[in-house]
This record gives sequence, structure tokens and C-alpha cells, in this order.
Amino acid sequence: MLRQELKEQVFKLPPSDRLALVSAIIESLQDTPISESDRSGAIRRMRGLLKTDRSAPTDEEVAAMLEQRRVEKFLQ
Repeated sequence: MLRQELKEQVFKLPPSDRLALVSAIIESLQDTPISESDRSGAIRRMRGLLKTDRSAPTDEEVAAMLEQRRVEKFLQ
């Protein structure tokens, strides 16, 4: 079965069966050892996704962004 076919079949399952499937998948992954090189490569790729030319926002900037998001969310 192709990945796309599998995905289509999964979406046809009731939510409780999908949760059981997720649990079984997670359990199967916990039993699988992950090599240090695989882990390191994944970490490097994730860091690359987070790179930016800008500096991190200050606490005040974050507070302003959160306030703006709340205004957009609740006043529209």
C-alpha cells in the first residue's frame, strides 16, 4: 500500500481508532534505537529551519505581538 493510500484509509477511521494507531506507531518507534548520527543530523536540519538574519525579539516586542494577536483574534 502506498503512503497516500494508507493516509486516505487512516482518515476514514473513527477518531478512537486513529488515536490507537498513533499510539501503536509511537510505541513501535520507542523500541527502535536511533543512532547518534541520525539524531545529530535531525538537530542540524531543525536549527537550519530556525535561522534568521534578525535578532531575537525583546520581551516588550513579544508582549506587543501577543497583544496584537489577541486584538485580531477577539475583535474580528
